[in-house]
Amino acid sequence: MIQIIDYGMGNLRSVQKALEKLGRQAEICTDPRRIAGAERVILPGVGAFRDAITQLRSHGFIDPIRDFLDTGRPFLGICLGLQLLFDVGYEDGEYEGLGLVPGSVVRFDSAPGLKIPHMGWNALQIERRTPLLEGIPEGAYVYFVHSYHVVPEDDSVVATRTDHGGPFVSMIAQGNLYATQFHPEKSQSVGLKLLENFAKLPINA
Repeated sequence: MIQIIDYGMGNLRSVQKALEKLGRQAEICTDPRRIAGAERVILPGVGAFRDAITQLRSHGFIDPIRDFLDTGRPFLGICLGLQLLFDVGYEDGEYEGLGLVPGSVVRFDSAPGLKIPHMGWNALQIERRTPLLEGIPEGAYVYFVHSYHVVPEDDSVVATRTDHGGPFVSMIAQGNLYATQFHPEKSQSVGLKLLENFAKLPINA
């Protein structure tokens, strides 16, 4: 069973419906204790970094997420769920993240003609092929909605970049941890392919 973490700030049902379209069972998870028995876990999210990390803590999800990743089973962060994995976010202040991926979350630099938030369809520039990108071509278009982006300390985690006033990291992969800045559940056939690839990842537990 795939568990989709519900901490009060996610696009949960749309992710669940996309997986159901693929014939995959997924459950909205409000009880952190259920994470331990999951085959795969998805951390979605929309909204502000500060509010999200506060909600994750108050709902008791922090340690279960870390423990799950230690099992080697597949984990996918989506949008804010990518950003929360990093050390620190700088949205309306400075806030500690999960610290699972070294690096920070920063706002796009303002520039003439550059729209912030970055919203709509944009292309993937594949830097490193990962199992989630199987069958997804270079330049495939996916859907974004965000004003902040991640800056990893180690570029070896970067799987794709996308251009918006310059290249930014749009997907990472680190062991059994995968995360996208774009929304697979809103990215039509490309997004469904990525979710299908995630659902097919081996369970290394």
